Amino acid sequence: MSNSLPSSPPRSLTAEDRSARIAVTVFPLLILAGGAVALFFPQPFTGLSAFVNPALMVIMFGMGLTLTLPDFALVVRQPLPVLLGVVAQYVIMPLLGVAVAWALQLSPELAAGVILVGCAPGGTASNVVTYLAKGNVALSVAMTSVSTLLAPIFTPLLALWLAGRYMEVDAGSMAMSIVQIVLIPVVLGLVIRYLIRKLVDRVLPVLPWISVIAITFVVVAVVSGSSAAIFTAGWLILLAVVLHNGLGLGLGYGVAKAFRQPIPSRRTMAVEVGMQNSGLAAGLAREYFTPEAALPAAVFSVWHNVSGALMAAYWRRRPTA
Repeated sequence: MSNSLPSSPPRSLTAEDRSARIAVTVFPLLILAGGAVALFFPQPFTGLSAFVNPALMVIMFGMGLTLTLPDFALVVRQPLPVLLGVVAQYVIMPLLGVAVAWALQLSPELAAGVILVGCAPGGTASNVVTYLAKGNVALSVAMTSVSTLLAPIFTPLLALWLAGRYMEVDAGSMAMSIVQIVLIPVVLGLVIRYLIRKLVDRVLPVLPWISVIAITFVVVAVVSGSSAAIFTAGWLILLAVVLHNGLGLGLGYGVAKAFRQPIPSRRTMAVEVGMQNSGLAAGLAREYFTPEAALPAAVFSVWHNVSGALMAAYWRRRPTA
């Protein structure tokens, strides 16, 4: 659900922007409703797990359609903040996942799931949350794009290193899955946007809603397959997710402040570090670990959008200089 908006000067909302704002606001409500239905009435949805990866590919294809080649220009013009953000993304969140799993003494399945969430690239809704928070949206788009394109390398390697102590990790197969689920759809969407931009521009307002529906589908599939485990360890999973997300937001902001980045960029880095592509983590956990290992990612999908919306609402009322 990327949304390529300049950080300054402000401009009037396009149809795509308005649609994305509404979608990111309604998203937590829809995903909460879908998760609750799947939790209490799992039987009708237990066969959906086979369609999780195709749903993730739809999300990534939609992200690719929202991108243009100029979105990557910031990497060349201002490499430091982009590099700083991507390094923070792939250092802070994986290590926080390990720390949270250790502090809460999570079971191997849940520990591996929490760590895998930390090893995922930036969240697809982070660009809209950054916009609502009056952050640097151009930087957000660049960071999300670069971290996503690097995911086939860093996500499996980090998972092997950090989650491998809890569960066996087939890093090679995981890397190929990420190429299929993430890299190919994103690049395909980017190419199609370049070739038939006018046609794609007409459907851009619909894309955030497609992402919302697809991510809700992933959560329903994961929750319905592990409803018993949620009833057993639900509060512990929620605590792990809240700690992981909250510490990621705080440390992301702190790193940007330490490197004397302007306030809009600090907000951007907080959002980019704290919001993960938890849908991808859920799909990988189901495929390479166990259904229980996918639970932290499913809960993260709900919580990071709630916390992101609350943070954006607070920052919109705060000065940016």
